[in-house]
Amino acid sequence: MSEVRKAALEAADRAGVTVRELRRIGEFQAVYQLFDDIWHFSPGDPPVPVELMITFAHAGGYVAGAFRGDELAGASVGFRAAEGTLHSHVTGARAGRGVGYALKLHQRAWCLERGLGRISWTFDPLVRRNARFNLAKLGARPTAYLENFYGVMDDAINKGDESDRLLTVWELAGQPAGPPGPPYAVGVEARDERPVVGRAVVGGPVVGGTVAGRADGPAVLVATPRDIETLRQEDPGAGRAWRLAVREVLGGLMARGGRVAGFTGEGAYIVVD
Repeated sequence: MSEVRKAALEAADRAGVTVRELRRIGEFQAVYQLFDDIWHFSPGDPPVPVELMITFAHAGGYVAGAFRGDELAGASVGFRAAEGTLHSHVTGARAGRGVGYALKLHQRAWCLERGLGRISWTFDPLVRRNARFNLAKLGARPTAYLENFYGVMDDAINKGDESDRLLTVWELAGQPAGPPGPPYAVGVEARDERPVVGRAVVGGPVVGGTVAGRADGPAVLVATPRDIETLRQEDPGAGRAWRLAVREVLGGLMARGGRVAGFTGEGAYIVVD
């Protein structure tokens, strides 16, 4: 047994689940219901319909579920893309420690056993827990800032917000180099649940009366909100301010060749030239 397959099994055991590929229509229907329970999408607008899951699985894509006994606790759906890549289109898990990690390690083993060396996916740059999981725990790295990638979405979590996403790649052959240490320039910081663009950021477009764009210094911190999903519901104006600030600063830095090298314990992206 390979080390990556062993690590996947150990992660599943710690999470109390069994992760396996799905083949039967009833299993795909259970994934659809799981995703609906998580995102509460509008009728006719699921993240992935049953028919597409069946097609992906039949054509050699990745459709897997994590089970606690007979209960589906998490699932992931992906398809093969260019340059030896699996694009992981959607992954979701019920509350429970370690299920998402178990799914990702199963996905890694699945890819390496089929000669695929990288996994890509997108995530909302404002969702701090996902950024920490993707960058700090897995060692994946964002490669592009995609503005309003899916258009305005209508599910319960994203409703009313534009769907900016970070295209993220996990190179499976090894861990990336760590980010540089402080001192850092401040690109965006949080004050009273709202974003403030740092004075060190110069030479770009205006955000809320403050200039944003390239930053002076070896590395720039771009903060994230503590809980954007709750903030969008309780203070839509603050949620919108975060979207615009992070889009202009993080998106602007990446468009100019900046590279996201890590994520701090306080919830900020570390961007280097």
